[in-house]
Amino acid sequence: MLVYQDLLTADELLSDSFPYKELFNGALWEVEGKWVVQGAIDVDIGANPSAEGGDEEGVDDQTVKVVDIVDTFRLQEQPPFDKKQFVTYMKRYIKLLTPKLEGEKQEEFKKNIEGATKFLLSKLSDLQFFVGESMHDDGSLVFAYYKDGATDPTFLYFGHGLKEIKC
Repeated sequence: MLVYQDLLTADELLSDSFPYKELFNGALWEVEGKWVVQGAIDVDIGANPSAEGGDEEGVDDQTVKVVDIVDTFRLQEQPPFDKKQFVTYMKRYIKLLTPKLEGEKQEEFKKNIEGATKFLLSKLSDLQFFVGESMHDDGSLVFAYYKDGATDPTFLYFGHGLKEIKC
């Protein structure tokens, strides 16, 4: 299994269990998330609870709907950014990430991040913002939005900001 960690914080943000599609020559990775139900499963064992002295109700456990990627990697939702805040974040992120990349990767990142940033800016009002479990300020953001008519969210990751770890 492969896990993808944030290069800046070492937070686990994704794994190969979630296939991705590259956008902007790998500057962004697009991953489809899914709403899933977690919690108790009501199992009918065929017994008659009233004859057994039990109540008629099933177990009072709560089920909850979560997005698989958010739940699996314990992503923490952040307040939305306005355009100015987002541009400030991107400048800082590029400045922090660029020295961590080597040779060809660094050039590829510099060449493609502008297009990716413009794409994200065009969707800014539709995006949800997430950070890794550590909630570190300098970490990579993960973005989620709903494509037209979709009931499940699509996630966007900065591909160059992820480090592949074999588990």
